[in-house]
Amino acid sequence: MSTVQARPAPDERRWKALGVCLAAGFISLLDTSIVNVALPSLEHGLGASEAVQSWVVSGYALTFGLALVPAGRLGDMRGRRQVFLVGLALFTVASLACGLASGPGSLVVFRLIQGTAAGMVAPQTSGLIQQMFQGSERAKAFGVLGTVIGVSTAAGPLAGGLLIDAAGTGEGWRWVFFVNLPIGVAAFIAGLRLLPRYPAAGKREVFDLFGVLLLGAGVLALMLPLVQEQQWTGREKWALVPVALVLLGAFWAWERRQGVLGRAPLVDPGLFSLRSFTLGSLISLTYFAGFTTVFFLYALYLQNGVGYSALASGLTVLPFAAASAVGAAAGGRLVVRFGRKLVVIGLGGVALGLLGVMAAVALVPGPNLGWASALPLLVGGIGSGLTVSPNTTLTLTRVPVQRAGAAGGVLQTGQRVGSAAGIAVVGSVYFAHLANHGRTDTAMQLGLLSAVGIIMVALLLAVADLRERHVRPEPEKTAEPAGPGRGEGGAVEGVRPGA
Repeated sequence: MSTVQARPAPDERRWKALGVCLAAGFISLLDTSIVNVALPSLEHGLGASEAVQSWVVSGYALTFGLALVPAGRLGDMRGRRQVFLVGLALFTVASLACGLASGPGSLVVFRLIQGTAAGMVAPQTSGLIQQMFQGSERAKAFGVLGTVIGVSTAAGPLAGGLLIDAAGTGEGWRWVFFVNLPIGVAAFIAGLRLLPRYPAAGKREVFDLFGVLLLGAGVLALMLPLVQEQQWTGREKWALVPVALVLLGAFWAWERRQGVLGRAPLVDPGLFSLRSFTLGSLISLTYFAGFTTVFFLYALYLQNGVGYSALASGLTVLPFAAASAVGAAAGGRLVVRFGRKLVVIGLGGVALGLLGVMAAVALVPGPNLGWASALPLLVGGIGSGLTVSPNTTLTLTRVPVQRAGAAGGVLQTGQRVGSAAGIAVVGSVYFAHLANHGRTDTAMQLGLLSAVGIIMVALLLAVADLRERHVRPEPEKTAEPAGPGRGEGGAVEGVRPGA
């Protein structure tokens, strides 16, 4: 006998609750890029070695990526509100500890904790959006989230430059962490009042701890040689890649076995039977491999090759950040109408913008480069906004709400792995040419060309997804029989809601 599961009536405070999620998401994503411009300050003020600086940057990305899927699944099972608030509190405390660190070792430890906390917060945001919004409202909410993703990533170098310029090289790095405190405290207090308390759906499930260990070991083995590509010399580090593939293969087999035995898997393999989810996740991975690389490469070139200060370097990406915000807001409104075509247009705009920056480096290689690259970065920013939020909406739109946290964790894990892989690949191209030929302008152009190549892979995947006619977000029904192939809020074929 089938039962009827009615979604709770929309919470009137849902947009304010979304603001809480976005504030937490902003500071956690800001910390992926804001620290890059603070590395000289860390070296001067704390005596941080090159290895310590590397771990301050890459250690955050590493633990961020490791925590995403387990935290997302934990939120699905025990409540997204609780996991979100715990993660936000831990992130705020860790930020304070980073700012007060007395030595390089303690800073690295606190930075690892901060990354873990960020990984706890991120998948709850996408899961809460799935719960609080439906249909076109959900697309708009993901549009705002896309704005935050684009702006926080691009604004990191600018914010870091402003803080270091104001506080001085010796102590400026501490304020890169202290800036999180007022936002974190305010978001936590608001979250206690505004975040919805949804009852757990379905039976009480057992957390797949062995699956967590397999996935964590696989992601760690995959990301370590990527995030430490410049610091670990020699080719031996790449032996971890086949180890990672074996571990991830074992994880996949374990998850399938969990489903056959009627137990709750960490990641439901049925999610990948959804074409929109699989291709959307691959698009996200490849796009972030090219997208985040640009800021790393551009800041490096402007400061080391052209002689820009940290602040001036940060100001040059302002056109990209502003345009990304506009593009994401428009994408949230237009994705219901245009579907995956919008992502294709966005990726084309990003590739065109990066080619324009390449031309600016070739034609205006001196101190006026920032002005010459403003228009191409504006074009690329609009394209980025039309890519991130629509792709997130389309990737998650058919995922059952009770799997939204784990699915969001998978999507964002791909983003973190993609970012690490992109920086490793493009950074290798840049540094290899620099070491062999000593020409920073040519190295920059080759690096950008590599980033464009990666983004073109994402574009080809988006074009492939156009073959499926119905890839637009669809309005969800408020009550739906829970039967085979049906999930909460409108079924998603191929995903078993009770698994």
